[in-house]
Order: sequence, then structure tokens, then C-alpha cells
Amino acid sequence: MNSITRIVRKIGNNLPSSIVVFLVALPLCLGISLASGVPLFSGLIAGIVGGIIVGSLSKSQLSVSGPAAGLVVIVLNAVASLGSFEGFLLAVVLAGIIQLILGYLKAGIIGLYFPSSVIRGMLAAIGLILILKQIPHLVGFDSDAFGEMEFIQSDGSNTLSYLASTIDHFYLGSVVVGGISLILLILWDQPIVKRNQLLRKIPAGVLVVVVGVVINILFNSLYPSLAIGSNHLVSIPIISGMESLQSIIITPDFSFLMNPNVYITAVTLAIVASLETLLSIEAIDKLDPHKRRTPQNTELKAQGVGNIVSGLLGGLPITAVIVRGSANVEAGAQSKLSAIMHGIFLLLAVAFFPVLMNQIPLASLSAILIMVGLKLTKPVLYKQQFNMGRQQFVPFIATVIAILFTDLLIGILVGITIGVFYILKANYKVPYHYDEQKHSENGNQVIRIRLSEHVSFLNKASLQLTLEHLPKNCEVILDGSLSNEIDNDALEVIHNFSDTASEKNISVELKNIPQLKYNGVH
Repeated sequence: MNSITRIVRKIGNNLPSSIVVFLVALPLCLGISLASGVPLFSGLIAGIVGGIIVGSLSKSQLSVSGPAAGLVVIVLNAVASLGSFEGFLLAVVLAGIIQLILGYLKAGIIGLYFPSSVIRGMLAAIGLILILKQIPHLVGFDSDAFGEMEFIQSDGSNTLSYLASTIDHFYLGSVVVGGISLILLILWDQPIVKRNQLLRKIPAGVLVVVVGVVINILFNSLYPSLAIGSNHLVSIPIISGMESLQSIIITPDFSFLMNPNVYITAVTLAIVASLETLLSIEAIDKLDPHKRRTPQNTELKAQGVGNIVSGLLGGLPITAVIVRGSANVEAGAQSKLSAIMHGIFLLLAVAFFPVLMNQIPLASLSAILIMVGLKLTKPVLYKQQFNMGRQQFVPFIATVIAILFTDLLIGILVGITIGVFYILKANYKVPYHYDEQKHSENGNQVIRIRLSEHVSFLNKASLQLTLEHLPKNCEVILDGSLSNEIDNDALEVIHNFSDTASEKNISVELKNIPQLKYNGVH
């Protein structure tokens, strides 16, 4: 009986968040399919598999997987180059197999090397993009796919020009629904609601969707001119009979195993999807109130199985997705059951309730995403990063700007590159302890340089310059007593200095300095 009670309690704790994530994921799956130029059901299949299969296998408590906007360009180009969607599905299956192999090879360790400042910059940038991308949908300007996240659009426009175009494309019905949705979301975040025993049990995301549907029904009945048309509503294709169902499940064409482009596509998908997944789980772990850590290699294996299943069923490639994961955290999810349940709800919606789902205004869903974006890119976050110093703020803000004007992976590479620069700079400054307080019996200055615990190739430049600028006629003690490891590059600098120091009348004593393993002489 106690176990049943625990299960019921666990479901109850995750039910509100799973509904909110389901409502957000539904149009995102459809929008990403549309932007990728593939059948709409492909995105829904990927969302269902990402929720149920990946959610079950993953050990991440809060991340949510599904089709990712970051793969849209790759999908478009791959389908075009292969000339067949069935051939592309084979590449998705092969990408999943590669991810499985990467997981068993423990390649997920790369996720531990993403700097915190870059991860925070990524979250802030995603927040800004959500706001900029969702404002047009909030006011009824839906010419762009709902889940699209790229700065440059396929028609040559960009996020900012698209945003500017909304001035001439306001749709009053959507504006009313979107405005009321935002007001309700802001109100539900205030202490007055949070303190109310009844109101705080009502999920804000579910509330705004229900209110949006009701308002549009009233518009249709009382003010037809304000009624929101189908082009501004969720649009799930309706299954009618077994023939229609069979047309949904598109299987891979295994004859493409002889096509080398399939393997190029598979490797590209595996690498990009794995990087996006590792970045996403790292970011979501930082948002987790309980600070739980996700095993990276287990996640790669789960994603690999997910992509194999998705490809076999006709679905898009899958990654862990920051937008859905952030919405999950914001909605109060407690465990991975929320992600699994959202996948079940996607399946039920597609199979049994498409007509009902197609009554949901995109403006209501846009309001939810805008609030998620506002919480990801709070002004206080920028202030905190600035107060942490230049070495934290510069990589952070560079990541924000680069992601905003390019895409996720390019922005991350820019941020990491700048972060590495500051790491190199820090290592340049502190490879040793410098002591020159003593003098020998003959009056010469005695300089003791105590090397740090770890002296790597990163310290080579600093060590080289320090030794080159030592004064003439001094005595130098290079002390490696504190060092557990001295890299061969650093040893080469030390031994070269020892061999030539007499030219400047410098005497050198090497204390606990290992012999050079390789001196470059053949």
C-alpha cells in the first residue's frame, strides 16, 4: 500500500509540469517538422519517442528530449543531398548507433569541460531568442514556423527584421489572448497567488491554455471578427482509419547503405546531436533546485536508443532540448516522470484528441515560452556575471551575443574559445612560487623558484619568459619538490635553461626535477 501511495504521490508531483511541457512541446514538434521540410508526424513521433523512450532510459531528472531546432538546417540539407526522406531516416538510425558507441566509449566526459560562464551565457541567449521569436506569434504573426530558432531565415530575413514586421501584422484576437495569457502568467508568479492554497495548485501554463481556448470559443460565438483562425492555432494532422495510420509510419530505406552520403549525414547528426544533448543536460542540471547531476555517458546511450527507434518509426533526430527542459523546471517538475508523461500525453493527443488540441491558440503557448525566456535571461544574471570579474563576464556575454546572431553550437564555440584564452592567461601568471629574498656567501642573489603541483604545457610561456629575464650573476634553485607532475614541454624549457645559464654567469641547481623524456633530437 505504501508503494502505491508513493507512486500516486510521484505522479501527482509531476502531473502539472508534464502537462505544461506537453502543451509547449506539441507545437514545437510540428513547427520543427515544418521548418525541416518533412512530414508533420515526423516531429510528433520524435517528441513521443524522446519523452517515453529516452525519458525512461535517461538518468537526467529534469531534461526533456525531442526534435531540436538546432538540427533543422542539417535535416534540410541532408534530405536534399540524399534525395529521399527514407534515406535520411536510415542516417538517423545510424546516428543513434554511433551515439550508443560513443556512450560505451565514455565520450560524454567532454560535457565536464564546458565552462560555467558559457553555460549561463547559453541559457541567457536561449531566453532572449525565445522572447524575440515568440513575440510575433503572441500577436498573431505566424509566417515563421513555431519552433524555429535560427537567426537567419530561409527567405533571407532574420530574427530582428521578422520582429520588426510584426508592427504591420497584428491580429487583434491573438493580441487579446496573448495579452491575457501573459497577465495571468505574471499574476500566478506573485506571492498573493503562491500563498493561496487553492490557486497555487492550478498550473499557470494549463490555466492560460484553457482560458485561451475559452476566449476563442466566445469570439467565434459573439465576435466573429476577432475569432482566431486555424492558421493561428495548433494544427495536428488528423488520423482517420488504418490506411492513414500506415501512411504516418515511414520506414528507412536500407538500400541507402551503399550511399556514402548516408554515413556522412549519420556522423554529422551524431556529433551535433550529442553536443547539443551534453550542453542541454549541463544547463538543465544548473537549473535543478536539487543540483542533481546527469551521467553524461548514460545520456548518450539513451539518446542513441531514442534516435534508433525514432528513425525506424519515421521520426526526426532527437536531442535533449533546452527550451522544453527549461519549461519543465519552471513548471515545477520533480523527476524524469514528468518527461515520460509528456511523451504519453503527446501520443494520446495525436491518437485520440487532435480536434481538441487544434483549438489551442498559438498566442497562449507563446506567452508560456516568453515567460520561460524572461526567467532564463533575468537582468540579475547579467549583473552577477559582471560582478564575478572580466574572466567570467566576457565569455558569458560573448556566448550570449554569438548564439543570438548565429546558432547554438557556433555561439558555444565562441564562448569556449574566449574562456580558454582566460584559462591560458591565468596559467601564464601562476605556474610557480617566486622567492628572491636570500643571498649567498659571496653576495650573489639567490632566487628559488618552487614549481606548482601541476606544471603543464600551458605554463611553458610563463616559465620561459621568467627564466629568460633572470638577472645575471645570480644563483637559481629550480625546486620541483611540490610537483606531482611536470609536463615534458616545461621540462624542456628548464633543462635548456640549465644548459645555457652559464653564458649569463648564472648557476643553476635543479632540485627534484626529472630528466627530460624527449629532447627532440633524432
